[in-house]
Amino acid sequence: MVILGIALLLAGAGLLVAEAHLPTYGLLGLAGLVSLVAGGALAVDASGGGLALVLVVTLVLAATAGVALVAAARGARAVMRRGATTGVEGLIGHVGVVRTLPAPVGQVFVDGALWRARMSWEDPEVLREGDAVVVEQVHGLTLSVRRAEEWELET
Repeated sequence: MVILGIALLLAGAGLLVAEAHLPTYGLLGLAGLVSLVAGGALAVDASGGGLALVLVVTLVLAATAGVALVAAARGARAVMRRGATTGVEGLIGHVGVVRTLPAPVGQVFVDGALWRARMSWEDPEVLREGDAVVVEQVHGLTLSVRRAEEWELET
């Protein structure tokens, strides 16, 4: 029975580590918590520990694994809330400079690269080379841009 308890302890620890690296929304972590607590209780009981020792070990393991599970869940939730910061999805909202007039397709310089661009909607004021624009959407390798507002240029 001690061997089974140790095996459950190792399996529980492995499940908690897997929860930190896989998007299981807490299922592996919960299974790891149960396995860790049951393995600890079984190993202590089978090695001759009294009821008080089994309860203390069970509570300590449950508290420690619970804190680890909550920390992993918070970290995963924070990562899931973040928006894209790279690739074409990360370009949305960035300010660029007109290099060739978009009539209907021109070129803008955004984040160190030259992109094809077209206007998001018709602007009554004509854009000139050197004007600041903001990326609204990305369609393949073509950006939809609009004229940048003053407050967007301050940052």
